[in-house]
Amino acid sequence: MAITADDFSPAIALVGARKQRVNLTQARIRWMILALVLGFGVICGRLVMLGMVETDQSIEGQTRDVIQASRPPILDRNGLEMAVDIRVPSLYAEPRRIVDVEEAVRKLRTVLPDLREDWLRNRLSGDKGFVWVQRELTPAIEDAVMQLGIPGVDFITESKRFYPGMREASHILGSTNVDNQGIAGIERHMDTESIALLQELGLARGAALTPVELSIDMRAQHVMHDQVVDAMTRYQAIAAAGVMMDIHTGEIIALASVPDFDPNDPASALVKDTFNRVTAGIFEPGSTFKTVTLAGALDSGMVKLTDQFDARYGVRFGRFTIDDFHGKHRILSLPEVYKYSSNIGTIRVMQAMGKDAFRAFLSRMKFDERVQFELPEMRVPTVPKEFSEVGAATASFGHGLSVSPLHLVAAYSAFANGGNYIAPTIYKRDVATAEQLYERVISEDASASIRYLMRLNAISAGGSGSQMNKAALGYRAGGKTGTAEKVVDGRYSSSKVTNFFASAFPLDNPKYAMVIMVDEPKAENPQSGTTAGWNAGAITGRVIQRVAPMLGIAPDFSEALDQQIVPASVRQLYPEGF
Repeated sequence: MAITADDFSPAIALVGARKQRVNLTQARIRWMILALVLGFGVICGRLVMLGMVETDQSIEGQTRDVIQASRPPILDRNGLEMAVDIRVPSLYAEPRRIVDVEEAVRKLRTVLPDLREDWLRNRLSGDKGFVWVQRELTPAIEDAVMQLGIPGVDFITESKRFYPGMREASHILGSTNVDNQGIAGIERHMDTESIALLQELGLARGAALTPVELSIDMRAQHVMHDQVVDAMTRYQAIAAAGVMMDIHTGEIIALASVPDFDPNDPASALVKDTFNRVTAGIFEPGSTFKTVTLAGALDSGMVKLTDQFDARYGVRFGRFTIDDFHGKHRILSLPEVYKYSSNIGTIRVMQAMGKDAFRAFLSRMKFDERVQFELPEMRVPTVPKEFSEVGAATASFGHGLSVSPLHLVAAYSAFANGGNYIAPTIYKRDVATAEQLYERVISEDASASIRYLMRLNAISAGGSGSQMNKAALGYRAGGKTGTAEKVVDGRYSSSKVTNFFASAFPLDNPKYAMVIMVDEPKAENPQSGTTAGWNAGAITGRVIQRVAPMLGIAPDFSEALDQQIVPASVRQLYPEGF
């Protein structure tokens, strides 16, 4: 059979239609792929854009991490809690989500009636995404607000600082603001160290931070605070303060100053005269400074314990004569100069040392610089750079210069511990660490002589420390009074004084130094006086009597312990020792 061309024409037509459909399908696939690529490109681009957007995590200027950040617990040296964080609800609103502002205002004021209506209405109006309504509320208020069912109103959990001891350690701890940031005391110091960085990084949010251990002993702190508060009523004083320091480590064991404030209510710190008088108050130290003068003179070698000084007549400077408050007006031995608190004798001692050497000794004792200490509330003392003859004379018995009680307690620590200055600290420090920081300021012999003089002033007839010793019998304490007249209208006033007692105990094996200050005290009764021995001295004795057993110091009434303190040179002249 023959095959003709007509037999192939329908087959050619079928191939062309199939090819056309294939081409159309391929074109559709390409367009689909292109559409998918473009779609994914748009999505990826949008994701990249969203990833580059920095979300605002702040709440009215504060980052959420900081607001919700925790602070480490603060413990005393025995592990007792002095400051802890508690979690509290704070009320906020999202004004753009509030449907009916007037209804929200009315309902909220049924639970929070103290909120002013116009303020709250203005707060809830507008299109803001976040506004605080009231912070640091109780769980009961949180439940009551939530039951109102107001859209756009909710709570966020914040950290709030709580101080279980209330006012007792207010000037040590300081306080925090509503954002839980330290604004005073050790709380502020901690923020300048590392806590603020942890909070900024969010590492302090809901995390258990390592507790901060202070050198404070809350048992001693309670006693110190109790006694300075008592001084305000017992002596009708306008202020009182006290500080106790471990003379070997520099650790502050107790520090209190009244009037004070409640750190749980930071606004109470704004009340007048609630500043820390131990660190931020500077005063003329009065006769407590005679210990400084005698320590420098004995260390210089220009004066010995057995020397005698002419105190028969006052010391004249031009038209003025400096005399003694209770003058003996005779030749005095150096122990008598100290015991009778002779201004004349102290001037003679300083003059034997030389005024320039005396001024240099004050720098060695760091009386002309800020104490290196953690609390931010500090003042620089006022001590003349150079002394005139009369300026050196008045400075030798504590007038014409002003220092803080913290300066004094650091100096008395050095005088009692063998002659080594150690900067005070509010943190725990062991003896080995402290010894690396020692700066020798007087010799061991001079230190032993000062310990003898301090004890002599407590137990010898006529000593100004007798009231202190009467209250602290058995604890071998000693020290020096200081009664400084205050300047009123440019003149010294004999009716307004600031009193001090600087001490150390137990002087047969000294461990602690202490300074007590009472501002403008009155006589406790008709039989007492207003000089320092009657108030600052008596407070010192009562503090020692209560605190010494807590610190492991047992009472011992043996006179042999006092005899051990008497230097050999003194015993050669006075076999009885005192």
